[in-house]
Amino acid sequence: MTTEQLRHTRNADPYVPFTIQMAGGTSYRVPHRDYLSIHPTGSIATVYLPNGCASILDVMLITELVAEAVPSSPPKNGA
Repeated sequence: MTTEQLRHTRNADPYVPFTIQMAGGTSYRVPHRDYLSIHPTGSIATVYLPNGCASILDVMLITELVAEAVPSSPPKNGA
């Protein structure tokens, strides 16, 4: 995983929630871009957890970013 891929996913517009998969099997859900910060060097990322804690991740140990399915908009009446 590269820092650029992580930044690109975090900065997507529109934002799509995603999960970070780590080499050791741990995963971290990122429900909003504000839940993830990336150190200026790009080697470390911090994921803020819903319980108020945070996990500091080595970006080189991220194996996959899994985007959540975005529900399609229902057709508008009369369309």
